[in-house]
Amino acid sequence: MALQGSFVVVTDSPAPDLVEALRAAGGFPIVEARWADAPAALAAVEPEAVLLADSCAAANPAAALAKALADRPTAGERAFVPVLARTREDGSAVFPDALTIAASAPVERIVNRLGAALRIRTLHSTVLRRTRMLAAHGELPPELPRTDPLDEAAVLLAGRGRSYPALSVAVGERVGVIGALGVESAARALHARAIDGVVIGDGFGPRIVEALLTVLAEDVRFRDLPVAVLGGHPGPVEQFAPHLPNLDRIAEGPQRLVERFLPLVRLHAFGERLRRMLKSLDAKGMIDPDTGLLAHEAFWRDLNRAVDDAEKRGVGLSIARFSFDGSDRRSSLDAARLLARLMRQVDFACREADNSIFAVFTATDLRAAHVVARRLASVLKNTTMAPDRKRVGIAAAVTLATLRPTDSVDSLLTRVVGGAA
Repeated sequence: MALQGSFVVVTDSPAPDLVEALRAAGGFPIVEARWADAPAALAAVEPEAVLLADSCAAANPAAALAKALADRPTAGERAFVPVLARTREDGSAVFPDALTIAASAPVERIVNRLGAALRIRTLHSTVLRRTRMLAAHGELPPELPRTDPLDEAAVLLAGRGRSYPALSVAVGERVGVIGALGVESAARALHARAIDGVVIGDGFGPRIVEALLTVLAEDVRFRDLPVAVLGGHPGPVEQFAPHLPNLDRIAEGPQRLVERFLPLVRLHAFGERLRRMLKSLDAKGMIDPDTGLLAHEAFWRDLNRAVDDAEKRGVGLSIARFSFDGSDRRSSLDAARLLARLMRQVDFACREADNSIFAVFTATDLRAAHVVARRLASVLKNTTMAPDRKRVGIAAAVTLATLRPTDSVDSLLTRVVGGAA
């Protein structure tokens, strides 16, 4: 992709290949700085991104650059600055959140990965600009959550070899894990729910790995998805790397995979958060940026309108309440976002403070509502992340009520909460 804006390349030795690749892609100006001078360069040019072309030999300059990056105001003023670090296969990134790439990777791959990160920076800039515009007109825009995006991220783990249990534990300690033992189950998970990364473990032959990467490369939705292949299979990885900028082969084991992979997962989850926020801003706050469902006030307003319309037209209307025993915020958000993807366009829903979800099925009688609610509950049970984030499956208790001629909104809600149809 074409790059725009300025970039800082940090290196104590010349990196003409990287600088020339950035310049050829459209980057300008490109400032080369030694590690000791990097904080000053960062303050002088306001870069779009920082590229660490080599490792820092001393701790103090690295700590100074980390502090300069951390001290930049981002939440309400400026978009984040991605940091991309060239790293030896047996080495660690200078910063825990840096997006690593192998030092031996072609410069074209570095530019592609940088482009993927800059697409999310552009989203962040757009959200900040739109938020400021609303605030200038006296409106109260929704705020971006300040929690770590990893707290709500989900990773698809495909594999069936010896490393699968260790991978599941290592990844599951940080993010939600969705297991898949084959190509078919992995493809179903990719299309059923939002995924922030894919790990392909051992136990698969080259053809299966190639089939999985083909599924990812051929769908534009997965273009920027972080993908890590553990161990072998250099051929398929090299073949698909030009089409999947965040694809890596990591041979050092589960812990090193997590170390290099999770910063990319965090960035992808942040991008998904920004997309939900843009939808909320487009809807003038009627959509909850956390879930993609209706915001609380918008839901009750639409419910009153739907009840009035159903009574005037003489059509059915049903409401379901999905409650989750033992759920936490993470698992209830997971369920709400999944419902937002599954529900019909004519229906609407919201998530309550107790983690339950109300869903309204318009022009739907009780019998049809039972069918729809059972299907939704089944998908939630087999797809949502459990509170411990290491397994899939949380049962939803569903109560239903249908609109009667004598009903008001209050009486309808009383029956759905009490479980009387």
